[in-house]
Amino acid sequence: MVKSMTGYGRAEDTFNGCTITVELRSVNNRYLDCNVRIPRLYLFAEEAIKSRVQGTISRGKVDVFVTLDSTGADKVQVSVNKPVADGYFAALKQLSEDYGLSGEISVSLLSRFPEVLLAEKAEEDVEQMARDICSVLDRALVDFDQMRAREGQRLKADILSRAAAIEEKVAVVEKRSPQTVAEYRAKLEARMEEVLSNTQLDPARILTEAALFADKVAVDEETVRLRSHISQLRGMLDKGGATGRKLDFLIQEFNREANTIGSKCSDIEISGQVVDIKAEIEKIREQVQNIE
Repeated sequence: MVKSMTGYGRAEDTFNGCTITVELRSVNNRYLDCNVRIPRLYLFAEEAIKSRVQGTISRGKVDVFVTLDSTGADKVQVSVNKPVADGYFAALKQLSEDYGLSGEISVSLLSRFPEVLLAEKAEEDVEQMARDICSVLDRALVDFDQMRAREGQRLKADILSRAAAIEEKVAVVEKRSPQTVAEYRAKLEARMEEVLSNTQLDPARILTEAALFADKVAVDEETVRLRSHISQLRGMLDKGGATGRKLDFLIQEFNREANTIGSKCSDIEISGQVVDIKAEIEKIREQVQNIE
């Protein structure tokens, strides 16, 4: 299946209270250029993300946006800072003895002092988090790929319609080309009769001149190759896959044959057809630039 290099995909899921959202956007590019935008705390998952993208996409500038929202879901571990608590307890006890103060040293009292209780975020399992992110990424890639495939089918249909139009114009050139030789021979005879009105015409010379002209303007080889290129184009589009670069090279061959036909023929009708063929080739070239 032919796929466009332009696409968008999105997926979201929640794991252990953390909502992970992954978005992908891509535009045309000669090679694969993958940029991952992810919070610094989760940079450990960047290589795994790039590896997943490279396994699905072969060309294009791809931006991957990863956001994680764990508001209200962070696991917090609370612990006693014993050295600090011991220090405060000893100080309070000493204060009571030195000044003859009464009263118990309670938990409530000790816990109010700074740094006695430590609240820390629980350490995350980075490997599991990376797997969770990649799980959401895989779903986003499916969504992304479906959009590229839909756009690819549209590109394919447009290219095939233009290839058919080129074939029609090539048929006109093939039909018109022999007529130009016959018209040239008739004009040559008329001119020679006008110049040599009192002299017998040499049929052999006329045949020679006509043959030379026919050889000069013959475009049979070019039109055959052009038809062959169109057949190759259809085959590549039917086969699908990452064909963008091959199609780009093939379109260069289209142009080469069209230019040769144009340089050989001075006939106005053929020249007009060649202009139309080149216009269709240019439109195909523009569409091919969008194919992966």
